[in-house]
Amino acid sequence: MKYMYTYDAMETARNTNEWLGATARAVASYPAFALSMNPALSFMAAWGEVTERTFGRMIVKPDWGIRSIVGPDGQDHLVDVKSIVEKPFGNLIQFFVRRRAPMARKVLLVAPMSGHYATLLRSTVSSLLPDCDVYVTDWKNARDIPVSAGKFDVEDYTLYLVEFMRHLGPDTHVIAVCQPAPLTLAATAYLAGEDPDAQPRSLTLIGGPIDPDAAATEVTDFGRRITMGQLEQIAIQRVGFKYKGAGRMVYPGLLQLQSFMSMNADRHGKAFFDQIIRVARGEASDHDAHNRFYDEYLAVMDMTAEFYLSTVERIFKNREIALNRFTVGGKKVDIGAITQVAVKTVEGANDDISAPGQCIAALKLLTGLPDSKKASHLEPEAGHYGIFAGKSWRLNIRPLVLNFIDANSGAPTASKPRIVAAN
Repeated sequence: MKYMYTYDAMETARNTNEWLGATARAVASYPAFALSMNPALSFMAAWGEVTERTFGRMIVKPDWGIRSIVGPDGQDHLVDVKSIVEKPFGNLIQFFVRRRAPMARKVLLVAPMSGHYATLLRSTVSSLLPDCDVYVTDWKNARDIPVSAGKFDVEDYTLYLVEFMRHLGPDTHVIAVCQPAPLTLAATAYLAGEDPDAQPRSLTLIGGPIDPDAAATEVTDFGRRITMGQLEQIAIQRVGFKYKGAGRMVYPGLLQLQSFMSMNADRHGKAFFDQIIRVARGEASDHDAHNRFYDEYLAVMDMTAEFYLSTVERIFKNREIALNRFTVGGKKVDIGAITQVAVKTVEGANDDISAPGQCIAALKLLTGLPDSKKASHLEPEAGHYGIFAGKSWRLNIRPLVLNFIDANSGAPTASKPRIVAAN
């Protein structure tokens, strides 16, 4: 499948469905047809509207849409999104709140690179902004990155995080959500060994696969069943001629979306049918619950082939993080070298993507960290999305994370050198 024509075939199918939806909506909306009083026409127009929007959203990067927040003075403060560090495969951005002094809490939110844009954390950012200065890793769509920019794998990802942490300084509190949790732990350990003065104050890992084998899910089962050769054959394609990254080997976002949808096909099918009915009855709106969710859910991005394949092989199959065998540039990253950074794990009891047990495994790896700097939380009845952006995050987890940040905001005391026994 590693050919441009397969990538372009998927894009052609997507574009055709978008065009069919737009055509159906336009044709069924002709005023002359209204004379027939045929209810099928309104259903056809509704189907066209939903279909056009659905397939159109798949190639659009969503806007952050955070225009302002209410400050403690009761006034609205405008929010600007600024690029602080610009890199070929991702930027460090700041949500700069106008007319507000720097906050005591400075948070780096590490967004997943797992098929969706960083805007998946929009509600997380919004909830933190009133109380924190917020920075986010804004990963770029691989289809838009020229081949001349080179490769980007799990080691490059880790070094990006290292650079972002160094730039923000040691008074930073890092929150990693889902996929980046193991690599953020590795980046912190890298700093502990190479540049201890640049380590963050605290690290919160939310629903991440530190040890995928700690609890089986459909994701881990798939990783075990398939060989790397099979995965490369069925999942990797070359970006087509339409985009700047033409020729780059990627795991296409559209292919990832197909996997997402197939996991809950019946539920998604019902959601779209119900939306068509609501549109036909005039009960839908541009920002109703359906559109708010699916405008984000359907917006997918390509990942570089080397990042996707190295994630599956090194994090899931070989469990290099879980076994403390991860290397960067041929040099071992010792997670036990973390002795000052407070670490908290958060898991959802009903998480079917990163099941309970996978994330808390990080605490066992922190052999050089005192128990007083370790914490964990298991949120009852919470799924994967809920622990960072849903009701569970808003009501329970966010306050716990902020309290953890406050408890570990002071400068760390000097610790004794860690003695490593010779092998």
